[in-house]
Amino acid sequence: MVERPTTDEYAAFCEGYIRLVPDGNIIEKLEQQANIVQNLLSSLTVNQANYRYAEGKWSVKEVIGHLLDNERIMSSRLLRIARGDKAKHPGYDQDVLMQSHPFNAYTVADLNEEYAVTRRSTILMLRRLTPEAWLCRGIVSDNPASARSIAFVMAGHEFHHLSVLRDRYSLDVKL
Repeated sequence: MVERPTTDEYAAFCEGYIRLVPDGNIIEKLEQQANIVQNLLSSLTVNQANYRYAEGKWSVKEVIGHLLDNERIMSSRLLRIARGDKAKHPGYDQDVLMQSHPFNAYTVADLNEEYAVTRRSTILMLRRLTPEAWLCRGIVSDNPASARSIAFVMAGHEFHHLSVLRDRYSLDVKL
């Protein structure tokens, strides 16, 4: 089992996300999240999928699109760090990414399929990491980051947004 990362393996601003991840196997947590998201998407009406809880806030479709963007970016960082790539990984601006891609034009079925494939790819990669690879370190946004810390941040980030979907969008998200 991959142990929870220590505080010297990630930037202080990641602590909140890592704290959201329950104890246990990180790969199993990511698999459980996949089931939660796919069940949620399968249950959405068109109105729910397009709902925004306030002006200027993302629709539910856009929240899922953001999770997709984040998963791809974080998985790429994790892969490169786990394989020993010493390049620095820049941050990203979620708002720029969201403004330049029309997630609202997706059907819920399209989002569900893309989410399933993206998460499955991440999980398959993580299952093949060696114990040493999980501990490899690199630099992300000018801060230290281990491969395992990125996996925990990825899961915590998704738990955060699932909580927002439950609390602000009033969706039936079972965490």
